[in-house]
This record gives sequence, structure tokens and C-alpha cells, in this order.
Amino acid sequence: MKKWNLVIDVAKCNNCNNCFLAVKDEHVANDFPGYAAPQPLHGHRWLDIQRRERGCVPMVDVAYLPTMCNHCDEAPCIKSCKDGAVYKRPDGIVIIDPRQASGKKEIVGTCPYGSVWWNTEKNVAQKWIFDAHLLDQGWKEPRCAQVCATGAITSLSVEDEEMERIAESEALEVLHPEFGTKPRIYYRNLHRFTKCFIGGSVAIERDGVVDCLEGATATLSKGATEVAEQRTDNYGDFKFDRLEPDSGAYTIKIAHPDHGAKAVDVRLGESQYVGVIHLGGTKQQRAA
Repeated sequence: MKKWNLVIDVAKCNNCNNCFLAVKDEHVANDFPGYAAPQPLHGHRWLDIQRRERGCVPMVDVAYLPTMCNHCDEAPCIKSCKDGAVYKRPDGIVIIDPRQASGKKEIVGTCPYGSVWWNTEKNVAQKWIFDAHLLDQGWKEPRCAQVCATGAITSLSVEDEEMERIAESEALEVLHPEFGTKPRIYYRNLHRFTKCFIGGSVAIERDGVVDCLEGATATLSKGATEVAEQRTDNYGDFKFDRLEPDSGAYTIKIAHPDHGAKAVDVRLGESQYVGVIHLGGTKQQRAA
């Protein structure tokens, strides 16, 4: 049977908040019996966009991560409720029944992702419902995907085997796989939010003028193991991404056939820019 999934490309999200506003527009002051009670005007972020800044000037990037209920196949919220207050539909969507869940604030604490909210006025736990009420009316996608101007959010209604193939072929990831909840929200380019980078610039001096060095080989090693290698771009920059935070000591070796070599030791905590690495002049200048 086909089930709903969401794929979010972190690299395409620019924090426009269209998705957040669409959820607010759909649910604030609107009651959908059997699906969700009205969302409060303030306080709830059923679809929340998190922000992470990496590096430092002049090598900085910012990533935005839309988060929401993951509609997990092994949902802790469902396991905690034995009376059907929270249940999974055959199409993969998890629903907190607004009537059955009334007064059960403990449901909020069961979500390891922090995606369940407590509505004090309505005395009920709430979350993003994948716009199940609209899909049941024939909509082809939830509103957050419909309004995404950059195409960062897309929805897929496919069988589990097909979703597994897509996830593997496109290197999709889920948040906190260690939770073991089997989420149905997948991410592309998640490393921009969860991993770190080491970057720097390479320069040489020509006739008293410092200039960027394009085409130098930058090699990143950890102990005796070579981790990655790349060439500096036309600005002399290099950037090794997808590194684990707090992963310890690395060595960067910069080499160019005409300008010699230099090594720099780095200890990685968070993403960092190691600055400008200056190589020597030409072979003739070094020989002199």
C-alpha cells in the first residue's frame, strides 16, 4: 500500500517561512473534527524552522532545517497510548485524536523530537497532521509542499519498498536515526545542519602582491589516514565538509608543483576557517 512521506532539501530552504505560515493559515481558528482542534494563534510551531550558522568570516554558511511531526512507523506517542488516542493510519500518517486525547498532557513528553504541543485552551496535545484532512479530500500534497517557493519540500505517496530505494539512491537521511522511530520525514543535504567543515584559503606573493592560488592540492588527513583531497578554486579556497563535530586532530597539507608545500594542524570542535595559508614563490624564486 502507498504511504505518505516528505522529503526536505536543506540546501534549498531559505527560511522564507511560507510552510510555517501555511500551517498556521490552515489550523489557527479552524476546527477539523477527527483530525485536529484549532491551533492557538501564538506559541505553537507545528512546523518549525531551525537555524544553524557554521564557520566564521570570511567562510560562513547558514542552513535552515524545517522540522515537524515525523509520522514515525515506531512512534513513541502511539506506544504510550493504549486507548487509541494516538494512532497511525494505513497511509502512514499519525493522528492525535482531538477527542480521545483530551486532557492527556503526557502525550507531549513522549515525542523525542519535541514535535507535540500542548493546547492549554483546548486541553489537548496537538501536532502537524500532514494535512490528512486535505489529502482525504483529494489534494495531491500537503500545503507546506504546495507553497514551498524553492522546491525544498516535496511529498511522496509510494510503497515502502519504493521509498527505501529512493532514500538509498538519493542518500536521504532522517533525524536522529538512533531514536529507532523509523520516521517518514527524509532530508537531503542534512550534513549542512549536522556536520562540520574545515576551510581555508591559499595565497602566494608575486612581485610584492599577495594573490589567490588556484589549483593547489589540499589534502586532509587524520593521523595516518587520508580523509579527503581537493583543489583550491579561483579564490584560493578549499572546504572539507561532512566532518563529525568534536572529531579531534586533523592535518591539512597544501601543495603546488610550482610553489612548494605547507602543513597545518587543526583540532576540530565546530566548523572553522583556518585562515590564509601562504606558500612560497616560484621554483626559481625559492632556488634563489
